[in-house]
Amino acid sequence: MSSNIRASLYVYSFSVALQALTVISMGGIADHREPYPPASPGDSLTKTTPAPHRKLLLLSFAALGSIAATLFLLLPSSSPVWYLSALLALSANVGFGASIVAMNAYIPSLAKEAPEVVKIWEDLQNLDHGSESDSDPDTSTENPSAPLLSPSNATSETKTQLEKEYQMELSRATSRTSSLGIALGYGAGICLLIVALVPVTKMGGSTFALRLAIGLSGIWWAVFTIPAALWLPNTTSSPAPTSASASQDKDFRIGHEILAAWIRLRDMLRVREVKKLRNTFKYLAAWFLLSDGFTTITSTALLFGKTTLHMSPSALILVGVLTPTAGIAGSLLWPVLQRRLGWSNLRILVVLVGMASMIPLYGCLGFLVQGKVRFGGLTTQEEMFVLAVYFGSVYGAFQGYARAFYAELLPPGEEARWYGLFSITDKSSSFIGPLVVGLIADVTGNIRFAFFFLVLMVWAAVPILMSVDVERGRKDAQEYEYHSEI
Repeated sequence: MSSNIRASLYVYSFSVALQALTVISMGGIADHREPYPPASPGDSLTKTTPAPHRKLLLLSFAALGSIAATLFLLLPSSSPVWYLSALLALSANVGFGASIVAMNAYIPSLAKEAPEVVKIWEDLQNLDHGSESDSDPDTSTENPSAPLLSPSNATSETKTQLEKEYQMELSRATSRTSSLGIALGYGAGICLLIVALVPVTKMGGSTFALRLAIGLSGIWWAVFTIPAALWLPNTTSSPAPTSASASQDKDFRIGHEILAAWIRLRDMLRVREVKKLRNTFKYLAAWFLLSDGFTTITSTALLFGKTTLHMSPSALILVGVLTPTAGIAGSLLWPVLQRRLGWSNLRILVVLVGMASMIPLYGCLGFLVQGKVRFGGLTTQEEMFVLAVYFGSVYGAFQGYARAFYAELLPPGEEARWYGLFSITDKSSSFIGPLVVGLIADVTGNIRFAFFFLVLMVWAAVPILMSVDVERGRKDAQEYEYHSEI
């Protein structure tokens, strides 16, 4: 392995570690709210609270990453300070990871602003106001001939039904918002790939061509951050924080918030706090396995195509294009299917995980059919293209639903903090799958055996995922209060 390759691996590893440190430290700052007067029970879900630091962090880290990527255009490889490119790569990766966390924190708030969600909420508000008027002792009179079933009982049943409809519609809006974001992200990535591929191809893959591709990605990033700067609100539709779980002190100090974020991380991983949000942590355990499993399926399939199916670089590039393209279709199609079938986010996730496991299972089939038939069990290059489309449609939807379902289990007002933990769980698991696959390939001499491990890894997450009690988890998150011990 050359020194340049080793250096790039070190830089990437260090950038992942620095990214994790950053997203932990920024959680309290992003969730910081301005002082907020006590809200009445009827206002607790819709009242907007100022959260200016969340948007500021999103734009600041996006600016850091885009500028770092763009500066590659000004740093030729022949320059004596070329090693500054490592610093630029660190900045770009940290900026990307931190801005993604800040962006994900907006998902629950944006879902609550969907028209269909707002309509049901307004019906609930009107029902509350109507029941208060009916129960006002100054406006009500005793009537001996009144029916035994009082209007208040009917109102209570209507309210319960509306609350169920509200949660169901909010869940669908959350998944739809998240899936649309995934689809737009895939689409933007494909467009940028096409734009960058032209100069890279014409310049024969020279160093300048690669720098140009990186620089164009930085410019693209900066340009498409402008809509977020113009349209994202500085307020969030969340309950007013009622405890130390969300900072809302007038005396806001960045150093204090960073220290508090690390203390909070220590405390939230204690058994006592885990029990309070047991369903949230159950899902994080499932996500730990699934995020690594899906990522390893991707890398293993490409390595299998190169080493076993002997696919050319151009064929592998085509696979790399087909997967996100199908991801766009999957991200947009599954929310439509969800509305028609009436399935919950959890049920969609379980179905998607089952569908994804069919890919390594199909690869295992190759041990039975190889040499006996001309097609099947992932023994031909043509099958790889079909599976790329299939996996892309599943993976695109999975990414959208994974973070949408997580949003249902988060304490209101703490979205950035918990999405930071979501990101860290993803990154911390990313080495396990490739490590085991590498060991299996080295020991057996046949990477196809790794498909058995991938099937088991994905299936192991299903019981954990299905054990999540959504209703209880949502209720625990709404009632959760954190109090620091120091």
